Amino acid sequence: MTIIERLSATLEGRYVIERELGAGGMATVYLAQDVRHDRRVALKVLRPELSAILGGERFLHEIKTTANLQHPHILSLFDSGEADGLVFYVMPYVDGESLRDRLTREKQLPVDEAIRIAREVADALDYAHRQGIVHRDIKPENILLHGGHAMVADFGIALAASRSEGGTRMTETGMSLGTPHYMSPEQAMGEREITPKADIYALGCVLYEMLTAEPPFVGATAQAIIARVMTEEPRSLTLQRRTIPPHVEAAVRTALEKLPADRFASAAAFAEALGNPAFASAGATLSRTAAASARQAPGVLRRVGAAVPWLVAVAAVAAALGTRRRPEPAPPPLERYALTFGRDAELSDATGSPIAFAPDGSRIAYVGLDSERGRWLFSREMGRVDPLVIPGTKDAMMPFFSPDGQWIGYWQESRLRKVSLSGGAVVTLCEAPNLYGASWGDNDTIVFSSDGRLLRVAAAGGRPDTLAAPDSSSRAAYRFPHVLPRARAVVFTILDSGAARLGTLTIGDSAIRRLDQSGMSPFYVSGGYLLFAQSDGTVFSAPFDPERLIFSGSPQPVVEGVRLGPAQVAKMGVSLTGAVAYTSGGAGARTRDVVIVDREGRIQRLPAAADVYQQARFSPDGNRIAVGIQYVAALGVGDIWIYDIEAGSRTRLTFDSLSINPEWTPDGRSVAYSRIESRDRRLASLFRIAADGSGVPETVLVRPNPVFEVQYLPNGRAFVFRESATLTNRDIWFAPADSPAAARPLLRTPFEERAIALSPDGRWLAYVSNEAGSDAVYVRGLEPGSARWRVSVAGGTEPRWARSGRELFFRNADSVFVSEVRTSPGFHAGAPRALIAADYYASSSNVLWDVAPDGRRFVFVARSGGREIAEMHLLLHWFDQLRGQQR
Repeated sequence: MTIIERLSATLEGRYVIERELGAGGMATVYLAQDVRHDRRVALKVLRPELSAILGGERFLHEIKTTANLQHPHILSLFDSGEADGLVFYVMPYVDGESLRDRLTREKQLPVDEAIRIAREVADALDYAHRQGIVHRDIKPENILLHGGHAMVADFGIALAASRSEGGTRMTETGMSLGTPHYMSPEQAMGEREITPKADIYALGCVLYEMLTAEPPFVGATAQAIIARVMTEEPRSLTLQRRTIPPHVEAAVRTALEKLPADRFASAAAFAEALGNPAFASAGATLSRTAAASARQAPGVLRRVGAAVPWLVAVAAVAAALGTRRRPEPAPPPLERYALTFGRDAELSDATGSPIAFAPDGSRIAYVGLDSERGRWLFSREMGRVDPLVIPGTKDAMMPFFSPDGQWIGYWQESRLRKVSLSGGAVVTLCEAPNLYGASWGDNDTIVFSSDGRLLRVAAAGGRPDTLAAPDSSSRAAYRFPHVLPRARAVVFTILDSGAARLGTLTIGDSAIRRLDQSGMSPFYVSGGYLLFAQSDGTVFSAPFDPERLIFSGSPQPVVEGVRLGPAQVAKMGVSLTGAVAYTSGGAGARTRDVVIVDREGRIQRLPAAADVYQQARFSPDGNRIAVGIQYVAALGVGDIWIYDIEAGSRTRLTFDSLSINPEWTPDGRSVAYSRIESRDRRLASLFRIAADGSGVPETVLVRPNPVFEVQYLPNGRAFVFRESATLTNRDIWFAPADSPAAARPLLRTPFEERAIALSPDGRWLAYVSNEAGSDAVYVRGLEPGSARWRVSVAGGTEPRWARSGRELFFRNADSVFVSEVRTSPGFHAGAPRALIAADYYASSSNVLWDVAPDGRRFVFVARSGGREIAEMHLLLHWFDQLRGQQR
């Protein structure tokens, strides 16, 4: 029985196998029909010998970690399982070709197109890396081209293989994880811990091949290729193809550096360099260094390679390369974020600090308030949207991390406790009637404050002993300790008559010393800095000698406005690496409700959980609402959700946390939206996704300027969009659906044109402009040079059409107005009249509300007025910048 017959028999009712599409080193790919969802899929079957080595059950368990990857340039995982002993996984079927197919046909790609594809892949990699997933096998075969745009396939397959029970035995069968032409030096050396820098290297190789027709290193055997990877530098791109810009050469060389530390800090940084001509200035230095490396390395290989086996020779060369003097890499740029927690858990303002930062800066833990479950500790990895509840931590407070970041300590029910982040039972360490801070030292003991004293307990638990206590006649209290490296001393807050000062405790002799510095909540940062807060909410940093326990320089401010607690504590957490998380002293975002209002003003509140809702749009049949939910307050972005009115339920549609402004396509099958592609909102592209969540997001339009609004013509053959331009502010454009690149401007003026709405017959565009000095609603035709009519009299925003085409609604101040219109043979608008009050509903420069198809109902996002959602602010790389200045 053939494999197709075995699969068909076992998967009957789920998938219909049609034909084989191709075979690779790890799997054979079949075209299949997903019976349940009526869609074509690519069903990949792991090679039986590979499955036997890896262990099917373990492989399937590991591959599930990639199932939640949702990105426009990532081919997602639909399904996985085992059928008649065959391990399979299912992905969307992409009707196109792979990058390998195109390179085989064309050899080289146009420079601009190669750069665009590389940047799209980099965007996908950056997203995955922020979820903690490294691809490990980036190559042209794993990059599919759909509509000319890149989609990265097989995410997590190499990772699953490496983590499976037979991953370490693969080399015994002649199979390897990775492809020699695109394998980073650290992969070639067989290092177990592979970082995102390996994917950056591989993408550099792929871009090199797109530009020059071959990878940077080739050879007759895999050993020959890897030897060249370890010892040689790639040939200059510009010498092979003079049309390649210098900054692209510099960027590729940086991506192909031998040492991971010398490559880009992230895939996003690689993408940014590819689009930044100023990066060329760094290329000269990199090229000189590379040339020097190329002159030295081959001799090393010859001397060592003559005496020992090949693999040992490569290891020796790698060690030699590691000791070579290289220019110090530039520090990563300063980054600031603001995160809201309204979806799953409101950030609690509990006693002490509700936030803890892992020592390596990889995750935060915080006290959260969940409306259904009460107060719990939550863990959130950096770069991930969804926080995870830490089991066993109900009503817990004041979290703190173990030095390795694997355990969380906290206070609960008058006891000091800990729990492993990987699971397991809660461990009670000791009694603690009250707690004012705790810190876990690298000698596996915990120093904490209770009843004004500093105490110490073993991390395994036991009876605590007192390290220091204020004099009984004193009103002082010792609080919020922080254990310094090597656990020989502690810095802490001395609270005396309401004033907070910094102090130190030498653990060996319990000697207390008051530092000549007021402040609270001290944290030590590697490299010799002490971070602390002042009573006005300003956080300072000062050089600090952890051996002599003295300041060695003057303090300078780091951040202002940190929230302070009544126990003289700053609501912040700091990693050993210097990442800072804190809550602000001001109010955060507030939740909103989604409501439906009829023409008489009667309100129907939808039974959806309060959240930070944004735009709301009725589906063409009026049964569903597409709505944006904001997560990241600083950017005003989040994801698109679909609310089913009859069922009273909502379903998440996008998963990138960067999606805004949903609009239905005329047939109701898809939702178009804007996706923010840079943190400063300077790049936003137009995407479309099936409304039932099937398939993958499709790129509709990429422009040099950000695109924030879209409206489709009724026949779906064209659309109108609004973009933000540097010189002409907000402009409105018209584009054919089958050739968006041929877009032409409709309104491109020095004024602000926005809030677009197409009439039901597709002939008229309503929009808002400030051309007369203030906002007003206008209507014009879609033909170039069309006349325009002003509809609103004394201001107006957010126009919407009735499905009949005979009414145009808009908002002004606290009311919704309606104007009766005639659109044939020409346009005519009657005098606007107030219809319903709308002073309780949020408004925007875009459009937050909508009109139902029956023209009798309206959906609004209620104005802020629900519970406050505290914002957590993140400050990253401040100390990296400081260290860079001191080199």
